Amino acid sequence: MDNKQLLRDGVFEGRNALVTGGGTGLGLAIATRLGSLGARVLCVSRDTGHHQQLLERGRELGFEVLSAEMDQRDARAVRRVVRSLAEKAGGLDILVNNAAGNFIRPALALAPKAFANVIDIALNGAFYVSREAGLLMRSGGGGAIVNISAPYAATGKQGVVHSACAKAGVEALTRTLAAEWAEFGIRVNAISPGPFASKGAADRLWPSQELEEALLSQIPLGRFGETAEVAEFVCFLASPAAEWITGTVMLADGGWTLPRPLIDGAIDSIRRRRDIPPGQPESAD
Repeated sequence: MDNKQLLRDGVFEGRNALVTGGGTGLGLAIATRLGSLGARVLCVSRDTGHHQQLLERGRELGFEVLSAEMDQRDARAVRRVVRSLAEKAGGLDILVNNAAGNFIRPALALAPKAFANVIDIALNGAFYVSREAGLLMRSGGGGAIVNISAPYAATGKQGVVHSACAKAGVEALTRTLAAEWAEFGIRVNAISPGPFASKGAADRLWPSQELEEALLSQIPLGRFGETAEVAEFVCFLASPAAEWITGTVMLADGGWTLPRPLIDGAIDSIRRRRDIPPGQPESAD
């Protein structure tokens, strides 16, 4: 067992897991990990051409993948597709609301249509899919929903007003549905990952070496996250190991949201003035 793996093999055996946007980036990592742990994976997105890599991984690793086209901005399409997949699979046990849209754009340069489109995908779509999943899970005796948020939903961040507003709504959705649906045995949690290495994220959010280095300098642990790490946390929240956890937003960001120093380099400057070599502890005297 890899030292970053939290769960035993086969923990999702016999479970059906729906992942929105499960064919690329973080969604692909999540869908792959769910499948490798025994789940049948139901993958939806607007373009099923993006599902090929997941289908190949399913064949290689020995898990079943059901693939379908779905635009989660369309509530009627969501109802039709989710119900159809659940009927084929024999129920629904896990939902991961991963699909979203994000890019960097200052608020004054952001067109209202672009703002509305991100809200429609990341927030309205998450509700539409959660509602259909919730109905199925209620009749099936329970289930687990994990939503993908972002740290700036709580803190704000320049250039992402569209995504920050959508994700803040997702966190409110998480807590509200957790409160409403606990009586049905449905747990609802979210994970809020900081910057992680994936081609899609890099292309949209730090498209140059200069921006990448600037962002990396803001992470106290000194590295970007890995999609496999985030996927493991998602699977933990969906698993029986977290059966007493609901309504939680789990932050995993390498310290990105911790307060910045009052003055950059101030600690090192103080240590130099006191003639303390770097890395040597200060005296308790």
